[in-house]
Amino acid sequence: MLFLYLYMQLKFSLIIPVYNRPQEIEELLYSLTKQDFKESFEILIIEDGSEKTCERVINRYDRELTIRYFFKENTGAGLSRNFGMEKALGNYFIILDSDVLLPKHYLSDVYNALNSNFTDAFGGADKAHISFNTWQKAISFSMTSLFTTGGIRGKKKGLGKFQPRSFNMGISKSAFETTNGFSELKYGEDIDLTFRLWSAGFKTQFIEDAYVYHKRRTSIKSFYKQTFNFGTARPYLNKKYPGSAKLTYWFPSLFIIGFDMAILLALFLHWMFILPFAFYFLVIFVDALLQSKNLKVAFCSLITTYTQFLGYGFGFLRSRFFR
Repeated sequence: MLFLYLYMQLKFSLIIPVYNRPQEIEELLYSLTKQDFKESFEILIIEDGSEKTCERVINRYDRELTIRYFFKENTGAGLSRNFGMEKALGNYFIILDSDVLLPKHYLSDVYNALNSNFTDAFGGADKAHISFNTWQKAISFSMTSLFTTGGIRGKKKGLGKFQPRSFNMGISKSAFETTNGFSELKYGEDIDLTFRLWSAGFKTQFIEDAYVYHKRRTSIKSFYKQTFNFGTARPYLNKKYPGSAKLTYWFPSLFIIGFDMAILLALFLHWMFILPFAFYFLVIFVDALLQSKNLKVAFCSLITTYTQFLGYGFGFLRSRFFR
């Protein structure tokens, strides 16, 4: 496959599923008009049964960008991505969520990285844009900090077998045709695809400069629901791919149980029991403050970090023991 791509120019097809989020598509398309990429590329917008469609938004950009728009019944993001890849004309598909913005160098960095070190799949990191509100920045911190997720979402150099995430990933046409793309899973479908790519002999890589600005959720309630669903998916994936199970996946559940016990012990026995958790949240606050340089974001990061552990931890336990 590498031999073939040495003689065939990469042609990108950007696959973007969307559900009831026309404003997000407008912001994403605007960022695509600012790319410094010199080669041609196409954009496929897959409207996944939306009631609020983005057709009018697309009509405003179809002179500046090559956009192909499809409306289909609601099946979820994974199958909508597959639909887009089946319709795409390119030989390399870039999968993006509708709630991301791209820095102007994104496509150029992907193109250069793949030409210097071709792999049939890649993933990139995510960051908070300066325009994001306080909660979006705090949620972004909690999802990417070394002290919360261990940097597994692309904050470390020298990662081994990197697991691309569907908000920012790429896959070759050949790899898609071999694996049939995403499964019907609603959550964890990107991790499931990565394991099947590896099983089929395809390699993945982390492209450090190919980051996106990811809005994620805008409220604590929606963030809790999202992390709960992530936690629910993990035991299923561990069972399906036994070699992938790690003790670290238990950390959010154990953290929440330990935190609740520490509060009870501090109330009825001695306040010293809460000290380890107080120190941990102090580290979170300082790290968030150093990264954001904003006191409000740092304080909100304490809430989003606890929410993340609570949602993922409960989802993991429920799926592990009751499903």
